Amino acid sequence: MNNHNEVNWKQNLRVAWLGNFFTGGSFSLVMPFMALYVEELGVPKNKVEWYAGLAVSLSALASALIAPLWGRLADRYGRKPMMVRASLVMTFTMGGLAFVPNVFWLLALRLLNGLFSGYIPNSTALIASQAPKNRSGYALGTLATGMIGGSLIGPLLGGMLAEGLGIRQVFLLVGFILLICNFLTVFLIKEDFKPVAKANAMSTRELFSSIKDKQILIGLFVTSMIIQISAQSIAPILTLYIRNLGQTENLMFVSGLIVSALGFSSMLSSSTLGKIGDKIGNHRLLLIALFYSFSMYVLCALARNSLELGIVRFMYGFGTGALMPSVNSLLTKITPREGISRIFSYNQMFMNIGQVVGPFVGSAIATGMGYRSVFYVTSLIVFVNFVWSLINFRKYLKVKEIA
Repeated sequence: MNNHNEVNWKQNLRVAWLGNFFTGGSFSLVMPFMALYVEELGVPKNKVEWYAGLAVSLSALASALIAPLWGRLADRYGRKPMMVRASLVMTFTMGGLAFVPNVFWLLALRLLNGLFSGYIPNSTALIASQAPKNRSGYALGTLATGMIGGSLIGPLLGGMLAEGLGIRQVFLLVGFILLICNFLTVFLIKEDFKPVAKANAMSTRELFSSIKDKQILIGLFVTSMIIQISAQSIAPILTLYIRNLGQTENLMFVSGLIVSALGFSSMLSSSTLGKIGDKIGNHRLLLIALFYSFSMYVLCALARNSLELGIVRFMYGFGTGALMPSVNSLLTKITPREGISRIFSYNQMFMNIGQVVGPFVGSAIATGMGYRSVFYVTSLIVFVNFVWSLINFRKYLKVKEIA
């Protein structure tokens, strides 16, 4: 039996990796020209940014609100049906963007897209429930590289394709990619899940009371949110900051490079850092990564030119590579198997909230206090999170496992 499981989770990891790569790619592929598309749909010039921002945050907000419901269903009927559902609906909501007549249809499809999302958290829960506990850091670290890789190649590819093919054709292409993703999931992902009758299902209240250390659980949720807030608060101002540092030639290209530098190093290191987490304890790795992130944000604020900023962002990626997989691995370890999808869906909810709040925080600070302040404030938020996590894990600093 054991041998069968071994084969099983590794094949699932490969397929889920591809699925995460495509899903991550399909979201970020669209990001660079959302504003241009909104403009093309005939929105008045002064409202373009507002609608583009809304098109992005609407999806994340809808996803945050509905995540716990999907999580409950996944714990009852299995993770695979949820992955199939997400990739199938996204085929239509992303591909359908090619046919929208006006901006309101665009917003409606973005809303649906968020409501039916959940490929990534469900595949994470699937792998988390199948991988042996002592390899969970490695398995979840590897899975994370799929999404990171997709999100990284997405914008570079999206810009090129939009110029060559036109924006509407890119949406069709993304729909087609997600359809392939759907077929891969249906035929290649194996899950021996026995549906749980409603009467026997563990209620969410029972689930939370069965988790011994609630402070750690809440701490991990908040950490997920802060990771997103800190990443997203910088996203809208990065190009402007680079211009401010004196970069005038090839601004878009240089910004693209500096943005991808982070993802590239994080993709290179995520699996290895996952293995290190399995060796030294994921909670210790998380604390190191939080402190490291804090120092990197301070260095970003001190950068004198775009080259220095690029180098620091590349260095910072090694920290990001450890953050999310450590959180996911710790969540797996403190959660009973029957409730793993729900816990991941709540974590997803906190991440989505961070994705929505982040850009607003960044824009507000940049407008009020200048670009460098965004990095200082972000580093402060991360530092507070580090201290709080240190307090949460204080009993476990000397041991490798927290469970």
